[in-house]
Amino acid sequence: MKLRHILRTALLASAVAGALSAAPASESSPAPDTLDLQSALRFALENNFAIREARERIKQQEGVQIEVRAQEIPQVAATGSYDGNRKEISQYFPARSQSWAIGLQARENLYAGGGVSASIRNSRLLRDAAVLDLQSVINQQLLQVRTDFYAVLLNRQRIIVQDENVKLLEEQLKTAESRFEAGAASNFEVLQAKVALANGRPPLIQARNDYRISIEVLRQDLGLVTNRGTDMNKTPEFVGTLAVGTPVSYQLSDALEAAREKRPEVLRIEKLVASGSEGVKVARAGYFPRLDAVAGYNWAMGSPDAAWSDRNQGWTIGVQGQWNIFDGRATAGRVAQARSVLNQTQLSLEQTTLDVEVQVRRSFSSLQEAWELVESTGKVVQQAEEALRLANVRYSAGSATQLDVLTSQVALTQARLNQLSSFYGYNVALATLRTSMGEADTYATSK
Repeated sequence: MKLRHILRTALLASAVAGALSAAPASESSPAPDTLDLQSALRFALENNFAIREARERIKQQEGVQIEVRAQEIPQVAATGSYDGNRKEISQYFPARSQSWAIGLQARENLYAGGGVSASIRNSRLLRDAAVLDLQSVINQQLLQVRTDFYAVLLNRQRIIVQDENVKLLEEQLKTAESRFEAGAASNFEVLQAKVALANGRPPLIQARNDYRISIEVLRQDLGLVTNRGTDMNKTPEFVGTLAVGTPVSYQLSDALEAAREKRPEVLRIEKLVASGSEGVKVARAGYFPRLDAVAGYNWAMGSPDAAWSDRNQGWTIGVQGQWNIFDGRATAGRVAQARSVLNQTQLSLEQTTLDVEVQVRRSFSSLQEAWELVESTGKVVQQAEEALRLANVRYSAGSATQLDVLTSQVALTQARLNQLSSFYGYNVALATLRTSMGEADTYATSK
């Protein structure tokens, strides 16, 4: 339990520091010339609209906290009145046509059944919950940025693969035409090569469109607003690859424990449970009396001529109390509502904890699958490249047909696309598992 408390305290302190140091800009930053994953994450940390809204919710809750704390601070108020009337209807004796009074009063709460202190603790807990909500939003938004940045890299590589495929098909068409002119091939082979080339162009066109769309999706994640003029069509140069190195190994039990300790969604609802307990105390305060210390100084009209020099003045000091002995069970109703809110929050905590555990298990399984696909597709690409080389050699020697070459070319293209997809899937699965464990993004937090 002590370790758990330390981890939570560290997470909360880190989130608070991030919220205070990374103030939202009033306007989005201009589009950068180059964009790698690290700079994309940091750009989103400052400009993503969901993150900026979460920071504002912290400021809102800080305002609530100041308002609630005002209950334990002495309140000072000034009052004044002036009345003018005909002497015939004057309520004073002797009759006067006007009256005035000025007062200055200070009031401080002495006892309120524990409601004031509970309200202050409640506001602090809600502020802590808002900070954890910010951390949750940051984690989710940065995961989305990572995923969509990988999608940009994936679609860019798909263009390269499809472009290489088209170039190879063009070469095969030239070879078929040359063989036809030399009388070594039939017109059917030329026609078949043309059909293969025509079928190879639509995937290239689609890959280019997917690349453009993925850039716009990433632009939305980043909060990258382009101004009219030169920035409208500006696209950053994306730097990075989907290459996968040494696999990262996690133990499922460690991942589950980390999620329980660090997931801001769980920690946030735990704060709300504590807040709900304070809310019950606030509601129960209605059963107890309220006592206030009151002190003031008053000036009042003296003689009928209402001159300032002819006035009555003096101090007043005392204690005022109020106790609603019977309020029609209104307090009982408020207590019942507060207890129900607390019970609902506790159920939400249990549900969220279960959801987090399921997310971790699914992410852990997806990471295992992704690495197996990476290993599998790597071998297939090597085999497909060798198969295409042999098919070309055999076709040149006349021991293979053009169909064998085209089939090998299609298989190689598909193998390369599958490998790219496996790289993309592994990177996304790894980032998803880390987020489900509650780990802060390393690129975003590094300096």
